[in-house]
Amino acid sequence: MAKKNRAMLIGSIGAGKSTLTNALLERKVDAVKTQTLNYFDWIVDTPGEYTENPFFYKNIMATALEVTHILFLQDATKSKTIFPPGFSTGFNKLPIGVVTKCDAKTADIPKAIEQLKRAIPKGPIVISSSVTGHGLQEIRDLVKCNTLVEMKEAMKSVSDEVVIFV
Repeated sequence: MAKKNRAMLIGSIGAGKSTLTNALLERKVDAVKTQTLNYFDWIVDTPGEYTENPFFYKNIMATALEVTHILFLQDATKSKTIFPPGFSTGFNKLPIGVVTKCDAKTADIPKAIEQLKRAIPKGPIVISSSVTGHGLQEIRDLVKCNTLVEMKEAMKSVSDEVVIFV
């Protein structure tokens, strides 16, 4: 039996990890502050503290052993990022950058993309909104892929307004 691909979502407190999890799984529940690792079908939702505090990086590293993909979430309404340069290279997993809240009035999508490009030197970046559904199907499709080449091929007909490749 083929191993099912699974994605871990990491990002700052309030970046939209739980909201994105619910939207991707079409769960009609309100997002609540994540306190511990939450496993839902093919998604592992992590507390923002795991990424914001280097003391908790060991938790991310241990959880990464259970997944095939890591989604690095950058809130388009925040001017700072919590990801150090090249952060994704510390994991032997397929990275997917995700710009969240692209529909917000204060969203600065180009800045969020630049922040993700520094953290993820290679891979796709999806511009998304859990409210409008923008980019959600592309995230689902990317998580089904098993290599960066496969990801690029799967997204070749998708607009740069939804997915770009670094």
